[in-house]
Amino acid sequence: MLSARYAGFLNPAAQPISRFDVDLCEPGNATAADDDLVVRMDQGLWHFRRGDFVATWDAETGRGQVRQAPSPYAIDSVLRIIHSLLLAASGGMLIHAASAVRDRKAFLFSGISGAGKTTISRFAPPDATLLTDEISYVRQTQQGFVACGTPFAGELATAGENCAAPLQTVFFLEKGPENRIESLSSADALRSLMRNILFFAHDPHLVDQVFRSACKLVQEIPVQRLIFLPDSRVWEIIRRSAGVTA
Repeated sequence: MLSARYAGFLNPAAQPISRFDVDLCEPGNATAADDDLVVRMDQGLWHFRRGDFVATWDAETGRGQVRQAPSPYAIDSVLRIIHSLLLAASGGMLIHAASAVRDRKAFLFSGISGAGKTTISRFAPPDATLLTDEISYVRQTQQGFVACGTPFAGELATAGENCAAPLQTVFFLEKGPENRIESLSSADALRSLMRNILFFAHDPHLVDQVFRSACKLVQEIPVQRLIFLPDSRVWEIIRRSAGVTA
């Protein structure tokens, strides 16, 4: 099941930075999946717990163990937590946002549930490559911020493409009577970004790193409000905002 789910992201030749032993338990032995999530560090070991899984992870050795119900959603959640910690330490972040690549540039579309992430993804033109319709993966490299595809699907129930591109713009979505782009002050951009970053741990050092990375992103990448009608024409204003006219 997991091999099929992550098919586009598997690389048998890669050297993993972490290895997990996964033990399955019967669904009747697990409580509801929407129980409160707990992420904590205790004596050098990370502990993750929700109704459908219990996991531990040693960030130093990369070894971990997961006990979960036989559902892909549990391991999805564990992977998101792990990557949120890894990205925080390296200047990146997970953002509640759809993202796509067009003209070799990546665009993020963030907002609360119902803001239009799935709508923007559904109306993406044929020459756009969808990275995700739900959880955007942003790395920081020597060349700047880069958006990467993920297998974490949202309402479209489709994994993103396993590719990456330099981040061009972050848009915060708002449905309205017309298509237009509004500028945001640095303070408003930072507040909006922080509200949509997915980070699950209460580790002061890592929280500070996430905040510093968000500040740097707002300084280096345009962050704007995109007010749009739910149809494909919105992609023309997105393209023009990136300076592409043809």
